[in-house]
Amino acid sequence: MDRQSLRILHAESSLGWGGQEHRTFKEMVALRERGHTLELVCQPGAKLGERLAAEGYAVHHVRMRNGADLAAVWRMRRLLRHGRFDVLNTHSGRDSLLAGMAGRLAGTPLIVRTRHLALPLTSLATYTWLPHRVVSVSEHVRQYLIGEGVPAAHAATIYTGIQAQEPVASTLRAELKLPADAIVVGTVAILRAKKGHRELLEAAKPLLTRHPTLHLVWAGNGPQYDNLSALLASEGLTDRVHLLGLRRDVANVLGGCDVFALATHQEALGTSYIEAMAMGLPVIGTRVDGVPEVIEDGVNGLLVPAQDVPALRGALETLIADPALRQRMGEAGRAITRTRFAVATMAGEMEAFYLKSLAERGHA
Repeated sequence: MDRQSLRILHAESSLGWGGQEHRTFKEMVALRERGHTLELVCQPGAKLGERLAAEGYAVHHVRMRNGADLAAVWRMRRLLRHGRFDVLNTHSGRDSLLAGMAGRLAGTPLIVRTRHLALPLTSLATYTWLPHRVVSVSEHVRQYLIGEGVPAAHAATIYTGIQAQEPVASTLRAELKLPADAIVVGTVAILRAKKGHRELLEAAKPLLTRHPTLHLVWAGNGPQYDNLSALLASEGLTDRVHLLGLRRDVANVLGGCDVFALATHQEALGTSYIEAMAMGLPVIGTRVDGVPEVIEDGVNGLLVPAQDVPALRGALETLIADPALRQRMGEAGRAITRTRFAVATMAGEMEAFYLKSLAERGHA
């Protein structure tokens, strides 16, 4: 099979836009740039479909009502046969079940399931019986899948990549009217309880008193927005902890920060840490799931136990007090994102995995 001739269909039943959809988008763009043909099958109204259609991709709409939607299976089977795809790559539970069955019925040479989350499995069949191979976004997730019954030889870790970021002339500090000597600790994450915003606030409160120029900036929306907004108002901290809501200019936000901190309780990998590292920021994270694969403690950031407020406070204090350490860690993090966590690395590894798997299955 010619290196430049793969026809790849991605399937995604999710309607939203998050880290999973963003990775799929970047992966498809990068593989198209390498000469492959990429198409998507998704549900009507899916954000991923809208983004890819705007980039000129063929997007096929199939409503996937539930895991037993045989009409959806039949439509995707016809799509796979008509398109003569070499690879079907599924992502969420519903599309992995429906498109996976369609791929088996269509005789698609290679069916791959990508696992984006560090959560318990709900359907082992969508990792063992339906797909031929599985990709995980971290080694932690891969080892979990192996423990659940996925053959080790059929599972590979391919880290999520990001585009290299050049320094930006951030407008964040002017927007928030921060003093020139402000120290800004930023967080970019959905406002969900398990992202640890409350622990971060508890850790920072004494520091806000000791360091009058310290500010926290939280970018993101989510189910905890109103609760956190009310909490900050009740604590009288709205002028020191800034809720920005959902922001599309993430690089601009990060460019106005000195430190990135995310006290997450669970994380398959932690793309937000990688994005902060790409902007030259030292990062503070929790020692959970795939996060230690991103943050090397003492090199490009600091790791603390999840939900350990004193340890989190100590990490914040260390970086707030040492500008030289912030710079060294930021430079180390930027270097890592240009190799291990680059989009080009991800795309090259996905391409190699597809080709190797096809060859192993006799489709070379």
